[in-house]
Amino acid sequence: MRALDLLHISLADQRLYGFADGQLLLRLPVSTALNGPGELNGSGCTPRGLHRVRAKIGEGLPVGAVLRGRRWTGELWSAELAARFPERDWILSRILWLSGCEPGRNRLGAVDTFRRYIYLHGTSDSEPMGEPRSHGCIRLRNADLVELFPRVPLNCMVRIDEAACPDWATAPLN
Repeated sequence: MRALDLLHISLADQRLYGFADGQLLLRLPVSTALNGPGELNGSGCTPRGLHRVRAKIGEGLPVGAVLRGRRWTGELWSAELAARFPERDWILSRILWLSGCEPGRNRLGAVDTFRRYIYLHGTSDSEPMGEPRSHGCIRLRNADLVELFPRVPLNCMVRIDEAACPDWATAPLN
């Protein structure tokens, strides 16, 4: 499996498109912020613009591992666990922690993606994909994230954009 050098997340499509050397290799459903796009700290929005993967967390953990504060709690997600803790925003399996690359837009001050703890992370299979439901992060199916994780190197570029990508949505994967 080829390493990816760009992840493009379309808020309109609710899809992640993975590229290597300009070739579309991967297309996955995601769920971005219920509050829509935005960069301000505390907004609950998904930040736009160019980012990079600053940290990768969870390598080797079991699928469904519950992460809090970027550490494994020792728990595995289950419907019973979710019923006991209905207030939790479930961060499962792996984390790709983003850092903004555009000072004043998504980096530094009140718009800092890294300090907002914006991740690509796994979520329970009971959560719908393809519709905005998160608190700002980009949620993926656990199985999709576990497949994606080893293909994404540190510092991989991540563009988050509002525009639809109809050509990529239907293009054959290379």
